[in-house]
Amino acid sequence: MVATHTEQAQQQAELQKRLWAIANDLRGNMDASEFRNYILGLIFYRFLSERVQMYANQLLQNDSYTFSEAYQDEDYRDDLVAEIKSSLGFFIEPKALFDSMIQHIQAGNFDIEMLQDSINEVQSSTIGQESEDDFKGLFEDMDLASSRLGSTVAERSELIAKVMMNLADIDFHENELKIDVLGDAYEYLIGQFAATAGKKAGEFYTPQQVSKVLSQLVTLNREEVRTVYDPTMGSGSLLLRVGDYAKVAEYYGQELNGTTYNLARMNMLMHGINYSRFDLRQGDTLENDQFPERTFDAVVANPPYSANWNATDKLDDERFRKYGKTAPKSKADFAFVEHMLYHLKTDGRMAVVLPHGVLFRGAAEGKIRQYMIEKDNVLDAVIGMPANLFYGTSIPTVVLVFDKSRINHDILFIDASKDFEKGKNQNNLTDENVKKIIDTYKDRKDVKKFAHVADFNEIKENEFNLNIPRYVDTFEPEPPVDVDKLVADIKDTDEQISKLESEFSSMLDDLEGKNPVAQQQLTKIKELFKNE
Repeated sequence: MVATHTEQAQQQAELQKRLWAIANDLRGNMDASEFRNYILGLIFYRFLSERVQMYANQLLQNDSYTFSEAYQDEDYRDDLVAEIKSSLGFFIEPKALFDSMIQHIQAGNFDIEMLQDSINEVQSSTIGQESEDDFKGLFEDMDLASSRLGSTVAERSELIAKVMMNLADIDFHENELKIDVLGDAYEYLIGQFAATAGKKAGEFYTPQQVSKVLSQLVTLNREEVRTVYDPTMGSGSLLLRVGDYAKVAEYYGQELNGTTYNLARMNMLMHGINYSRFDLRQGDTLENDQFPERTFDAVVANPPYSANWNATDKLDDERFRKYGKTAPKSKADFAFVEHMLYHLKTDGRMAVVLPHGVLFRGAAEGKIRQYMIEKDNVLDAVIGMPANLFYGTSIPTVVLVFDKSRINHDILFIDASKDFEKGKNQNNLTDENVKKIIDTYKDRKDVKKFAHVADFNEIKENEFNLNIPRYVDTFEPEPPVDVDKLVADIKDTDEQISKLESEFSSMLDDLEGKNPVAQQQLTKIKELFKNE
């Protein structure tokens, strides 16, 4: 097992290095969000090609035919295509595979329009299949006709060929590692773009360590989670992370941004999640709920902080009605929480990242917060996170954990705001930091200066204000002052100043005598020095 992890880490490092080199090749032609689309699109096309090639080889392992030979044989072709479509949900013919394109590049007869035709064929192959909606528009953000790639077909072909050759040079030695390595590096690349491009690119990406915290919170003591849902899924990395800690049967998510929605679908497929096991939709979660009748075993989210939303007439909506108040139109934070709770099963658990304001803001938000605690008794834990963990914002955040199967009426408060590793652009959570949070949540006991279990009366006395310092005392007293040492230091400093004044005055006297022209200026300096 150790050797496998070592080899995987080496493969990941090599892939990451090469991908970033490709990004630098493209950097001069376009901004980060654009070249991201080309690199990730081509990675995904290579991935789809390898899936088809590998599966075809498995089907033909007892025959003497290669995939290309079987496809040319009319007796084999129809059954082969049907079987691959049925299992994978799509098909790529041999001449359109990524490796075939590389052969054309090496022979000097590659044309970017060949690649475009092949991508179009992938889309066409899903028509009429159950996978059609899952593949529709997946490559729409990779515009191979864009003048950003070059002003002529030849220039565009040359640049894309260079990118493809760099991708083709990456060697994966073990088939069983291939999908995981590609998927992990895919997430790395998204993270790198988010880090360098700021908020615009970072909106769709939750840092890996934060995803680990949320995922472990909702899967604690569960080996299986049938359904998991993220209403603001971004690139899908948070959804996928849940599958690292429990066996997940089905993934559900919704995302407003079209490009990001496409990334999430690619991400699912690249992590080996069959199209039949995920249902991802595009749209505004609060305005156009794509899963109105569904409830889920686990819910995770990192929604946009304090976003604007249309709060008009929302009390007619079943998701928000019972609270009696709607979240402010300029702060949708609690609207997302209400939506998530509505979709959480009666024995389900959810974790969401939000700005600290949700803990103490009053008016409508205060009433909603009180209802969740006093009436529904669903808030299980409040976890304060370090500042500057997320791309594009330096604010500290809080993780709220909700559990509909709660019996006790207390709330666990954890102050993890000081437990982090300082980074160049962002702060990071170490594995030890993550473990400390999860272990503390699991143990549910007071930990000096880190955690406190507050009963209902304590929370009520604080008028349902959940500001963490009210419950977890992290105050560190100043060390006592050594008065004798302080007086001695002051006396020593005064003596040093007196000595320097004397030496400086002596130097001025010497200069004044040797340079009569400067006498008036030096006299002024001496007067100023004495006044000081």
